[in-house]
This record gives sequence, C-alpha cells and structure tokens, in this order.
Amino acid sequence: MDDEVMITRRRGVMTGGTPPRRSRGRLADEVYDTLLGQLMSLRIEPGSRVTIDVLARELGVSQTPIRDALNRMEAEGLVVRVPHAGYRIPPQITRQRFEDMLELRLLLEPAAARRSAERASAEQVAGLRRMLEEMAELEGGNGIMAYGAFGLRDAAFHDLVALSAENQVIREALARLHTHVHLFRLLHDTQVTHLAMAEHEAILAA
Repeated sequence: MDDEVMITRRRGVMTGGTPPRRSRGRLADEVYDTLLGQLMSLRIEPGSRVTIDVLARELGVSQTPIRDALNRMEAEGLVVRVPHAGYRIPPQITRQRFEDMLELRLLLEPAAARRSAERASAEQVAGLRRMLEEMAELEGGNGIMAYGAFGLRDAAFHDLVALSAENQVIREALARLHTHVHLFRLLHDTQVTHLAMAEHEAILAA
C-alpha cells in the first residue's frame, strides 16, 4: 500500500470521510509540518539524532517523503546530515547568533510589512485575522507545548505577511530565520507571546 493511501485511509476513519489522494509533494509537506511541530514542542530536542526508518514507522509513510522533508529542513539549517549516520538536530544557537538573526529580521520584516499593507488582498487580510484569533486562544498558555503551538501559528502569520508582500526572496529568508528564533525563545523566554500579539494587532490594523 503506498503512502497516500495509508494516510488518507487513516484520516478517513478519523473523520468519517475519504479525503482526496495526496501527491508526493503534498505528503512531504505534511511530514515537514509534523517534524517542525515536534521541533517546536521539543519532542525532538537540539542535539538529538533523527533516524529516517524510525520516523517512517512512526508516521506510517515510506522513507521517500521523510527524506524529502529532511532535505528541506537541512536547507533551512534545522537538521544536519551526518555521513553514514543519517541526520542530527543542531545544538541550540548561541545568544549572539540569536541577536544577529533578530537584527536581520528587523531589516527585512518592516519592508515586508510595508509592501503587504500596499498589496495584500482582502482574502489575505481575513486570513491574518483568523490567525490572530487562533493565537489569542493560545496566548495565555504556559509551558513548552503551549509556546510551541503558538510559535507555529506565529510563523504562519509572518509567512502570510511576506507572501502578500509579493517578494519571494524576502519570504524565503524570513522563513529560514523564524524557526531558529522561536526555538531559542522556547528555552529562554516563552512569555514573549504577549508582546508578539500586540505587535501583530498593529500590523493587521495597518
């Protein structure tokens, strides 16, 4: 049985329906999202080994979408390929690296927000509003799991701002930075959510 049938059948049982067959690319995207969620909740910890066959068994898919997702994560610096040993999660970034990433984001994100304010469609603005509502429900949560869930939605909010700015280079650069910043905050400052929400409200209002 191939990967798409396995996943759609499992989801069909859960929802009572039969979702459409997924392409290899869509399946790899779902695996990527799952692994990113595990990183953001520290289920996969910095410095730990990532084994393809273990992930394939855990997620109920073949090794192909696992490899596709890990290749994407490697390009973003979220995993490191170890010769003859699979992949490993890099150690947590240093405070100086974190500060350098924030400095770069401060150069890119205002430009993206300005362009977004000029170019965003009504549908995209509505999407940003829905994301804010979802984040508001998570804002008061405590601990790693709550912040991890908030961080994933925060990343989606920033990505939609960059998408609506219609500059793919800025969007790609910010996507590579965002997860690393959240992973650092996950271990050092999970209370930043309150400040983030206020900033997001101002961006949406603009």
